[in-house]
Amino acid sequence: MSSPLAQKIKALIRATGPISVTDYFSMCLADPRYGYYRTREPFGTAGDFITAPEISQLFGEMVGIFMVHAWQRHGSPSGVQLVEIGPGRGTMMADMLRVISRLSPQMFDDMTVHLVETSERLRGIQRVTLEAYSTKVQWHDSFENVSDGFTLIAANELFDAIPIRQFVKTPTGFRERLVGLDADDELTFTVGVATLDPQILPVGSPPPDGTIFELAPARQAVMLALCERLRQSGGTALIIDYGHMVTGFGDTLQALRAHEYDPPLAHPGEADLTSHVDFEDLARVAVGAGVHLNGGLRQGDFLYGLGLAERAAALARDKEPAAQKLVAAAVDRLAGEGAGKMGELFKVIAVSSPALDLTPFRPVG
Repeated sequence: MSSPLAQKIKALIRATGPISVTDYFSMCLADPRYGYYRTREPFGTAGDFITAPEISQLFGEMVGIFMVHAWQRHGSPSGVQLVEIGPGRGTMMADMLRVISRLSPQMFDDMTVHLVETSERLRGIQRVTLEAYSTKVQWHDSFENVSDGFTLIAANELFDAIPIRQFVKTPTGFRERLVGLDADDELTFTVGVATLDPQILPVGSPPPDGTIFELAPARQAVMLALCERLRQSGGTALIIDYGHMVTGFGDTLQALRAHEYDPPLAHPGEADLTSHVDFEDLARVAVGAGVHLNGGLRQGDFLYGLGLAERAAALARDKEPAAQKLVAAAVDRLAGEGAGKMGELFKVIAVSSPALDLTPFRPVG
């Protein structure tokens, strides 16, 4: 039995022909009636995936420490706007604010908090999570609606949910990958006529037929908007996501349903659809936009560099052995390497204007 969104997509394909991976990706996540983020509670053990802030308060605390450090390196300006784009349940922001209020009351007292969130349902959850800070928090439908002024931005697992285009190598060059219908009226991948400029492909000999190359103009546009805001108003953006540091070939489109991988075309609207983030591409956009790049680091190195081990030890102190084990397991999940762990797969970059070097990133050049 196919999902209601699958029926809608099939009807669209029958009427107009195959659709791009970008359009399929967008409909799966954001269709007004059947889209995943409109209808599901994606986060947590009952949802389809768990984000780092939901694993442990340690993650948001480290991000909070980083924000205080960035603010100080910028010269401790007044009137800070702390912005989170795609704030989930508000868990990371709550952990950040608790740390900021403790580490720097001056920054906290003078600060406003801005959550960029399109889902009314998630806004309701965020209001409950952030009730203690209700006088500080404002919600916005888009980043453009956040007023000008010195800005610190957090974007955790934002870019992976922004749709990509895919191209597949054929005997006549790369062609855009589309979603169409097979002989049994089921969704299937097919190939269209659109090509791409060979100049943007990774350097080296041509890959074999069937190889996928992913392009993310929508991600580039979001990155450019962040960079232009920083250039105009000053500030730093911290970007954390899973992906690769170097542009390459490969199909990273994936669906997650009930914490298990699912074929991307199997349950449209009922599974979370993402793809890996190309951090080299984001870095190119940032440098081209004239902002300063700090990066990239693996998430494990970033968190340890900000004091994760010390904070975890303090958190576990005087706790029962079972609670201490939970803290250790959370640290391993957030910063460890290997299957099911985030320390290696997730990458971190920061972009700033004016240019400044930020801990724990190594100075560039």
